Amino acid sequence: MRVTLSFATTADHYLDDRAPERLMISTPEDWEAVQRLRAACDAILVGAETLRRDNPTLLLRDEAARERRRAAGLRPDLTKVTVTRSGALSPSARFFTEGEAERYVFSPRPIPGLEGAASVIACDGPITAARIVTELEKRGVEHLLVEGGAELLRMFLDEGMADSVRCAVNPHLTLGAGQGGAHFEFRPPEHAACRREELGGMKVAWYTLHPDTTQTDLRYLEEAIAQGRRCVPCATCYCVGAVIVLPDGRTFTGYTHETSPTHHAEQEAIRKALDAGADLHGATIYSSMEPCSDRRSEPESCTQLILRYGFARVVFAAYEPSCFVCCRGALTLREAGIDVRVYPSLAQGVHDANSHIQA
Repeated sequence: MRVTLSFATTADHYLDDRAPERLMISTPEDWEAVQRLRAACDAILVGAETLRRDNPTLLLRDEAARERRRAAGLRPDLTKVTVTRSGALSPSARFFTEGEAERYVFSPRPIPGLEGAASVIACDGPITAARIVTELEKRGVEHLLVEGGAELLRMFLDEGMADSVRCAVNPHLTLGAGQGGAHFEFRPPEHAACRREELGGMKVAWYTLHPDTTQTDLRYLEEAIAQGRRCVPCATCYCVGAVIVLPDGRTFTGYTHETSPTHHAEQEAIRKALDAGADLHGATIYSSMEPCSDRRSEPESCTQLILRYGFARVVFAAYEPSCFVCCRGALTLREAGIDVRVYPSLAQGVHDANSHIQA
């Protein structure tokens, strides 16, 4: 999934003021650009406090964009997402009542009052950016737009889960500490590439925190899927392939049960790399399926091996079905700070290779 953060601030870095009415920081030209950005995404995320204060609809206003989504077999509006700790959300809010969209609410507990208005994702642990991304990814979201508030923006940045940031500043609007509401000042990392523009008086900066590696990822992932087809089908194990790419460009491959009846694909590729004297710190591992997080036939899961050997990135095509165990590989890796990328466009090839297993 690609994650974009988008927000507008006053010249002194406030997202809003203390007045009951919504403060319009963006100019019309900037707001039009935000609408175009929304149309390029799959889902939009705002915090529960934003729903309570501003009561937004979060709808796409561009009818042409809505028609393009319909033609692609999608609902015309973006998937709407919010996060609440208290559960204090009214089902009559425009977030729930307006538009043709799927709606998800992340909460520490079920919210019976929202039954029928949204799908509540009750988390069995802390609500983190890693958890939000993983759960939405499983539900088909490939590009998430996060529009705030301040707590959510900080969460995604602190966890390293943001790929790009659109920061729009109104240099003509200043509130001061007495009038300002949520304060948020974005400090980009030194490595971030930046593109700047001016829209109707707004100073807009686009920062790239993680470059788009899609083409490279797809090439190696296709190779991993091809490795998975070399497996001998087994009723108790998935046919999976893996490719390790070192920072120096060397590669190592493996597939399930290649040399041992208990080895997974990731293990096979790791073994070959270690036998060759490779240092795996900073490497990328491509696996056709989500690395396992629970093993009975081996002392360590593939997720634990990836963490122990210091991989920097994990890329896969299909989440592991909840057939044998409930896999938490992607979430565990993300929460450990590893960059995880999933490409569902290649998932069908993985499902075909595992058609012998009845989910």
